[in-house]
Amino acid sequence: SGIIKTALLNMDRENREQYQVVIQAKDMGGQMGGLSGTTTVNITLTDVNDNPPRFPQSTYQFRAPESMPPDSPVGRIKANDADVDENAEIEYSITEGDGYDMFGITTDKDTQEGIITVKKALDFENKNLYILKVEATNTHVDPRFLYLGPFKDSATVRIQVEDVDEPPVFSRPAYIMEVKEDVPINSVIGTITAQDPDAAKNPVKYSVDRHTDMDRVFNINSGNGSIFTSKPLDRETLLWHNITVIAAEINNPKQSSRVPVFIKVLDVNDNAPEFAMFYETFVCENAKAEQLIQTLSAVDKDDSYSGHQFSFSLAPEAASSSNFTLQDNRDNTAGIFTRKTRYNRHEMSTYFLPVVISDNDYPIQSSTETVTIRVCACDHRGKMLSCNAEALIHPTGLSTGALIAILLCIIILLVTVVLFAALRRQRKKEPLIISKEDIRDNIVSYNDEGGGEEDTQAFDIGTLRNPEAIDDNKLRRDIVPETLFMPRRTAAARDNTDVRDFINQRLKENDTDPTAPPYDSLATYAYEGNGSVAESLSSLESVTTDGDQDYDYLSDWGPRFKKLADMYGAMDSDKDS
Repeated sequence: SGIIKTALLNMDRENREQYQVVIQAKDMGGQMGGLSGTTTVNITLTDVNDNPPRFPQSTYQFRAPESMPPDSPVGRIKANDADVDENAEIEYSITEGDGYDMFGITTDKDTQEGIITVKKALDFENKNLYILKVEATNTHVDPRFLYLGPFKDSATVRIQVEDVDEPPVFSRPAYIMEVKEDVPINSVIGTITAQDPDAAKNPVKYSVDRHTDMDRVFNINSGNGSIFTSKPLDRETLLWHNITVIAAEINNPKQSSRVPVFIKVLDVNDNAPEFAMFYETFVCENAKAEQLIQTLSAVDKDDSYSGHQFSFSLAPEAASSSNFTLQDNRDNTAGIFTRKTRYNRHEMSTYFLPVVISDNDYPIQSSTETVTIRVCACDHRGKMLSCNAEALIHPTGLSTGALIAILLCIIILLVTVVLFAALRRQRKKEPLIISKEDIRDNIVSYNDEGGGEEDTQAFDIGTLRNPEAIDDNKLRRDIVPETLFMPRRTAAARDNTDVRDFINQRLKENDTDPTAPPYDSLATYAYEGNGSVAESLSSLESVTTDGDQDYDYLSDWGPRFKKLADMYGAMDSDKDS
């Protein structure tokens, strides 16, 4: 039939997985003389879960430092299984041991290893050795092979905890303290305790983290951890103080830990009640007696477990002479009533009523508050019309502040007008000619050479020749004659009467000329000085000499003076003829 069957029982894949079988086929029923053919058949045995997991050793040992954080791996163990694929999948578990709640184990699906991890923080000082019993079990069990025995195995795991230098440990994770706000400075309000968990038991010192107590309200004893106040407390300012205390080993300050401390300030009756708001009311001039004009209420910054209870009364100095009465309503309010029928705002425009407010706590606190009452004019319905006594004097209804502002504006306006007039007056004193381009300046002296002997209209040659002829008392005509102008004197020169007469004549002609400008223009040119070799060349001066001059010497001066020598030589020839 060509059916291939097994020839042996209990074939084991783990011993041999592959087989090769040669098959021969013959014709003629296998008789002699028949033909035959052969073929090879490869047979592979598939796996079944007939092998349980087995640990290669019965005991495993690991070390773990006590500072190891939770979920950190401690070590790996592995049970061997001769099967493959899903038949070799193993699940690990901790079944017994004193570290059942301290450690855990998981399975690595890729390597089928058991990973032992830390579940809780270790403490060498409390326990330094843990013994665990770990079990490995197949996840896919074939019931046909249960007779071979349980498909699981177990091993013992010993974990040694190593000592590590740890920071101090506080007795509590957080501290809550209470203190009254009236305690004196340096009062102890509580104690913080911490100790070194190591076997050495190193001493611990305490300090306050100043980043959490910037105002340095609290301090701590570095030796025993007692917290005390260093400044006065005020519950109304700050109810809770949240600070942090640091504990560090003295031998190794790097080993330190922190703990929060919450300090609640308890209330003490140290604040007097006061008005809930500033009270400023009014009373009509035509008010009737026993008329309510204002209701008062009070507040207290302090706490009261049973509720606040305030009492109101007039101050002793105002109880008998006051024009008003005060009635306590026994509900933390009070009413102000009129005592007489009419009020006159011209006799008294404002009343200041002192009111005493007290609480019922211990110690009793009281304060004196003032109610401002203005007398006002009202209509017949009690509606306020005006509260100012000046309203009758100033029909326009302007207040004093407005009148002062108007007066200041008027003063500023007058000052502005006066300053403007003064500036205008000063501008009138300025010279009529201020242009720098005018060829005739009213400056006294210029060190420029002149325009020649024929230029007699722009300068006074008499001043050049005879400076003593200047009239000291002569006033300038180009400005208002309020101040005297002091002319600048030049060096004295020879007196020349003809030149002075000539200049005076020209001056009169200009004064009577209606087309001349309304001012004098003076240009002073430099005088060569006495002792000149050539002396003066002006023909004006020559008329003052006693006799005729000889101009023959001009020919001796060179070609530059030839034209001048010819001109004056010709004049001498005319005289001789």
